[in-house]
Amino acid sequence: MDAENVIATRELTKRYNGQVAVDGLTFSVRAGEVYGFLGPNGAGKTTTLLMLLGLTEPTGGQVRVMGIDPAREPIKVKRQIGYLQENMGFYRDLSGWQSLNYIAELNGIYGADARARIEDALVQTGLENEAHKKVGAYSRGMRQRLGFAEILLKNPRIAFLDEPTLGLDPDATNRMLEMIQDLCRRQKMTVLLSSHLLHQVQRICHRVGIMIGGHLVAEGPMQKLAAEKLGVGQEQYTLEEIYMKYFKES
Repeated sequence: MDAENVIATRELTKRYNGQVAVDGLTFSVRAGEVYGFLGPNGAGKTTTLLMLLGLTEPTGGQVRVMGIDPAREPIKVKRQIGYLQENMGFYRDLSGWQSLNYIAELNGIYGADARARIEDALVQTGLENEAHKKVGAYSRGMRQRLGFAEILLKNPRIAFLDEPTLGLDPDATNRMLEMIQDLCRRQKMTVLLSSHLLHQVQRICHRVGIMIGGHLVAEGPMQKLAAEKLGVGQEQYTLEEIYMKYFKES
């Protein structure tokens, strides 16, 4: 697998009770890029993420994250990644600050360093005025932002984001998208973004992969996908129109 790819799979396959969830998936993500991972419900996106995170073992094929096999060394992988899942779980009786401090301690971050990182993460996610409110009183959107604050606190090499703007209002959505772009540009972080909101993916992703029925049916920058499927340049079509063309034909 190419050294410049921080995520790479080859013929990656996962079966559950004889049913194929991911079928021979081969794709890669380069260091420092935002990669959009698209597909309908049941396409195999979440199963793929779980294999990349070392939370479930492949039935066949290869997967590497930062050159590490997540199935064999899951802790080593987890030290270098951040994960924002669709429905974040927190201890409801802890405040936002306490939740982040707990995560900091789990990652060996203590004292003044922890306090500085927590303050910065709260400000970047717009939660500085809600820091001492119990998470049980947070809205869904606030919990999403707190989950993103955890990623900022940890400052990982790769961030896996599953529907990161779910439940956010337009202003908070814009802030989240700008933060994702900034992570790539300023901190050279790699982002794998799974989302159904195609206009958001179009706005920030360098490349996209379209997964349908466990197969990767298309991959590349929008201009390439538009030319391949529609015979025209990117500026004439939205990602949603390109996606629907692949979806209908698959």
